[in-house]
Amino acid sequence: MIPWLEPDDPFPPVARALREPNGLLCAGARLASERLLEAYRHGIFPWYAGNEPILWWSPDPRMVLFCSEFKVSRSLAKSIRNKGFEVRIDSDFAAVLEGCAAPRRDGGGTWLVDPMRAAYQRLHRDGWAHSFECWRDGALAGGLYGVVIGRMFYGESMFSRITDASKVALAALVEELRARGFPLIDCQVRTPLLASLGAREIARRDFLRRLDPLVNYLEPRGKWTRVPAQ
Repeated sequence: MIPWLEPDDPFPPVARALREPNGLLCAGARLASERLLEAYRHGIFPWYAGNEPILWWSPDPRMVLFCSEFKVSRSLAKSIRNKGFEVRIDSDFAAVLEGCAAPRRDGGGTWLVDPMRAAYQRLHRDGWAHSFECWRDGALAGGLYGVVIGRMFYGESMFSRITDASKVALAALVEELRARGFPLIDCQVRTPLLASLGAREIARRDFLRRLDPLVNYLEPRGKWTRVPAQ
């Protein structure tokens, strides 16, 4: 059994999360911005389908991408150079959400139900969430979005309509984070795609140890524009 949270109840310690399903911590509460930010600060994120209550997770191990370990394959480097992609930041956050919420080719549904999309739109409006978008010929080819607290980037979702578009967006994100002094990206759970790009699993306790100082940097909020690489 997991605890049910009323709107103002605190999150339980992440050490109480279930082993199966891995990381399920509690249910309930709400998707208000302050609740989401509190969750992210403690290594917790929401993830649920439309017919479920809000479910909160903190898996162990945790998938992360250290910016210094990002792998650019020859094919990805070629796509960055030669496919005519233009990467923009925060130019159409709503369109990125729509792309991430679209049905997948494998027939799976979406976890980005309407209340979740509205919650991330609020975070974006208030300067906490950002999108990296890959455009070609005036159309959105792919992208990703995530939440920023201090110098921690929490990756949420990515999508492609053209081969490698989301990877190109991720490469741009890594370059931007390096310029801003962000050391890693939270990827939440393992996928073969993320692993192929250099992401790896670390123990939850290690993730939380790294997380604590990063979320306490006093970074300005608001729409991002490119920072020159150092």
